[in-house]
Amino acid sequence: MRAQIIKKNAKQVSKVKKKPTAWECVQLARLPQRPLALDYILNVFNGFQEIHGDRFFGDDSAVIAGTAFLDDLPVMLIGQQRGRDTKENLERNFGMMHPEGYRKALRVMKLAEKFLKPIITLIDTSGAFPGVGAEERGQAEAIAKNLFEMAKIKVPIISVVIGEGGSGGALGIGVANKVLMMENSIYSVISPEGCATILWKNRELVQQASEVLRLTALDLFKAHIVDGIIPEPVGGAQLNYAETYKNFKKNIVLNLKPLLKLSPQTIVEQRYKRFRSIGEFEEMKS
Repeated sequence: MRAQIIKKNAKQVSKVKKKPTAWECVQLARLPQRPLALDYILNVFNGFQEIHGDRFFGDDSAVIAGTAFLDDLPVMLIGQQRGRDTKENLERNFGMMHPEGYRKALRVMKLAEKFLKPIITLIDTSGAFPGVGAEERGQAEAIAKNLFEMAKIKVPIISVVIGEGGSGGALGIGVANKVLMMENSIYSVISPEGCATILWKNRELVQQASEVLRLTALDLFKAHIVDGIIPEPVGGAQLNYAETYKNFKKNIVLNLKPLLKLSPQTIVEQRYKRFRSIGEFEEMKS
């Protein structure tokens, strides 16, 4: 059923030639034809060497991590990987990480810190995996520990929402000095379907939920929750991979260069201040 819905959405969204609505952004972000984490890793970076396992339980195929080069600069990459068909999605668990995935990601971040390599994370998940096994192995603790440890990492971190950024599953690798979003990606505490079900007891009100959630890149940029928007070709990233990769690389380099000049202490302080500033407001004067 999900595959049929995605296929139907792909046909509808492929007709978008202007600024998409919030719901159209949701559909675009979920398209399996969009560039996935591994596509960016193999086409923007070079010399990628994958690292497996968390050294506690096992390897999580929903997240890809390892070393690579951005031109001549060594970096550490962490990306949530979905699939393009049912078989791949089952292998990748639809991009929903298990606790061992978050622990693998943290292991790689600690290696990056040890060898003074900047970290780039690619966010694309509907959320952390909510299964019984994941809960038994400490899903909440694994995400919480990542948030705590990422706040203290002494090398630059850049996170990019390339598709769907869902709840704590996304934030578990998203505590960064700079958070960017692809133009037609989404980032939200809950899915539109979940929001509609909870607020209005009606899953069909997804379009209304998409609007009130303010989950588009433009909404979040205006709210100072993300730091930049990476342009996509008209109609979505899936229509021109080469242009998408070019824009992605340009924005990564642009945001990373200033961070490389900062001291380790300043990097940590900047990241702390960035997240502390979210949600500030001024009281209305009477």
